[in-house]
Amino acid sequence: MTILASIPSPSEGVWHLGPFPLRAYAFAILIGIFFAAWLTGKRWEERGGNADEVYEIAYWAVPFGIVGGRLYHVISSPDAYFGAGGDPLKAFAIWEGGLGIWGAVALGAVGAYIGCRRAGVSFGAFADALAPGLLIAQAIGRLGNWFNQELFGRATTLPWGLEVSPDVARNAGYPVGTLFHPTFLYELLWNLAAAGLLIYLDRRFRLGHGRVFWLYVVLYTAGRLWIELLRIDAAETILGLRLNVWTSIIVGLGALVAFIVVGHRGGGREESVYLDPSRAAQAGTDAPADAGDELAVASSERVSDSETDTDSTPDAESVPEISDAARNPRSTRGEGQEPHGV
Repeated sequence: MTILASIPSPSEGVWHLGPFPLRAYAFAILIGIFFAAWLTGKRWEERGGNADEVYEIAYWAVPFGIVGGRLYHVISSPDAYFGAGGDPLKAFAIWEGGLGIWGAVALGAVGAYIGCRRAGVSFGAFADALAPGLLIAQAIGRLGNWFNQELFGRATTLPWGLEVSPDVARNAGYPVGTLFHPTFLYELLWNLAAAGLLIYLDRRFRLGHGRVFWLYVVLYTAGRLWIELLRIDAAETILGLRLNVWTSIIVGLGALVAFIVVGHRGGGREESVYLDPSRAAQAGTDAPADAGDELAVASSERVSDSETDTDSTPDAESVPEISDAARNPRSTRGEGQEPHGV
């Protein structure tokens, strides 16, 4: 089959500013983190919180997430560090790439929980605000794999096959010039589409109590499952399947159950993101009124004015004189005559 097109890999992933290396992988991670923080801040404000609280929580979540991601990567791909010819010290060389999303999310959640408790806000509400931004951060981070020419899929003749350098192809056991599935691109596009879907569903159904986050896990694992089956990088296997495949299945099913259970318990959005009732009341007082509230206030004022006018006492001159006949209707009828129309 004739190859009509292909995706070239960047010739360099590291640039040097004097003695300091500037790595594309690190830039991709940092840009993803900043974008996720910005979007989460916007969504947090929509839920009634303060954007500054997001950065306070990120102070705890980000370091925990990076450590967790590195730990999961080393545990799931140990040969490069502890196998034959491996270098254990390279387990600390995070700048060379290698972060497992499962470890990053798990340990990052621990850091976020600590940050939420210190800030006095709901952990579930924060996770819901974070979920779409987390997906976009993961999408941006996959560009680092492209620059590093790593984590690509098996050989393909599709027109969007990924080109890699001769050394990378030989190390993977393939002839020079072989094209590979660009799994970094598949996951990037999947994550962006899932983030857009989360934002839509959250606004449409006003999800809360962690349901947006559980839905994020369901969507991400569904994509990661089929993408993982395409990859050829070294990984631990269980019963013939890569560890990340089993992780996707188990975590995805667990998240689906959690999403359903929370929904049955009443998964509407929280009334406030704050745990302290007095702080929640203050946040509600400070919230600006929308157009509907303004119309309600104006209508109430008009009704109040109308009632005031109605209850006012008229002047004596304006009261019409009442005739004797009107005061005593019986006087105009014969004795014993009953009124009509009663």
